[in-house]
Amino acid sequence: MTDQPNRPDDYPDRQIDRQQETGFQRRVPLPAGYRQGVISAITVLLGFSLLFLRYWNFEVEGGWTFASILATLLLALAIVLQFVALWRSLLPRDDDEPVYQVTLRWFLASIIALLAGVLLAGLTASHVFNL
Repeated sequence: MTDQPNRPDDYPDRQIDRQQETGFQRRVPLPAGYRQGVISAITVLLGFSLLFLRYWNFEVEGGWTFASILATLLLALAIVLQFVALWRSLLPRDDDEPVYQVTLRWFLASIIALLAGVLLAGLTASHVFNL
């Protein structure tokens, strides 16, 4: 008189029971190519960011204004966030789906900061903002 019928060890419910007993979550690896794709995307965006920051700081004519300094700070923040996302994406633990999702959030934050910085730089260069 057992509550549960005898099941083989590879039965999915038995695996879930074992995970709950041990307290460990089963590893969920990413599909092939996901990490390589995000690493490529981060490096391409990082290269653009560094080149744009160099252009914005050293090659654009005109004086520094509050808006241009703010654009520079946003660009620098985007670069720092991209480096963090790149570092996280190169770690072995980033092959697990939950860790990978956090890395993508870092990357999304860097994209938002970069877009804000480039937009502000463009508006400043076109003299929309005279701050």
